[in-house]
Amino acid sequence: MINLPSEHTKFRDAVTGNIIHQMTKGDSINHPTYFLQSSFLPDGSEIFFTSYRTGSAQLFIAGFPTGEIRQLTGGRAIHPFSPMAHPAGERIFFVRGGGVWWVDRRTRGERHVIEFPDAQLGECSLDPTGEWVCAAIKQGPYNGLAVGHSDGAGWHIIPFPRTIIHPQFHPLEPDWIEFAGDPAPRLHRVKRDGTSMECLHAHNNEEFIVHETFLGKTGDLVFVVWPYSLRRMDWTTRKISTIADFNAWHIAPNKAGTQILCDTNHPDTGIYLIDAATGDRKLVCLSESSNQGSQWAKSSYALSEDFTKARCDERYDNLSWMETHTDTVYGPQWTHPHPAFSPDEKLITFASDKTGHAQVYAAELE
Repeated sequence: MINLPSEHTKFRDAVTGNIIHQMTKGDSINHPTYFLQSSFLPDGSEIFFTSYRTGSAQLFIAGFPTGEIRQLTGGRAIHPFSPMAHPAGERIFFVRGGGVWWVDRRTRGERHVIEFPDAQLGECSLDPTGEWVCAAIKQGPYNGLAVGHSDGAGWHIIPFPRTIIHPQFHPLEPDWIEFAGDPAPRLHRVKRDGTSMECLHAHNNEEFIVHETFLGKTGDLVFVVWPYSLRRMDWTTRKISTIADFNAWHIAPNKAGTQILCDTNHPDTGIYLIDAATGDRKLVCLSESSNQGSQWAKSSYALSEDFTKARCDERYDNLSWMETHTDTVYGPQWTHPHPAFSPDEKLITFASDKTGHAQVYAAELE
């Protein structure tokens, strides 16, 4: 484990003038966690991120804005987009291979929560209380959701006939889990005990739905129909409405569900805040990231025949979980900004490889 001095620098965005904090530097990949959760601790005092500076994907944490950088995990690589802070702030959960782990951010002690033999888990999600954890699982030829208590008790697998990605607990009704079936139809929900499985919207591969998440405490869903529009689904009636017609990409709502943060691609015009009621948007800053991935130039999903054209890493024989590898159809996820709010919603984090390697940035909001 290593401790390093702060790598912080500060500058103003070339268009908006907003203050940007660059938290990492150097010739290794560094990026925040996935856009579905904040990379800040709940009290906003530190940012945790994945870095490859020691040779593999490991979890690091930095005092914000100018504190030292500390390595939190070592040994076998973690799933680079899996870290998520427990609501109490002392523990950070993450996935390593077929297991869920957590690390104490003060002592750096790791604990193994659960292990599924010969399996690969996707990014993990905690319910609002931090009591329950879920993660997509691929175990041999089988797919599903792994669900259990954060103390390791009561784990079970909910089977599903296709790949699952991005499971999330409902913010108001945590006995519900929303998840994506990959590639289509995309939107599904299920009770955490495995009952009441249902598809929320029937569509085919020509309706390229991505990056669904909850619209804060409204309990509704928001999702992207790439690259045309940002839409909202009523959780109860399933009625779908359009918030804005533009190329919103990765989306992250605020807690109240009144604003939605997003990046853009094809073209990348920057990172925006969108008014959820009116669709009006305001530029936060430029990302200047390379936004790699051949499928984003299309308006339909990449299918298995596209995947077979790419070289395959035997550790991740699944299309979506291979997004982090440069030799796949999806391209490296660390080249995507993945913006997310800080807990107090006064800042956002994002990644950019504009320096040649992905780095961690935080932008101040007005």
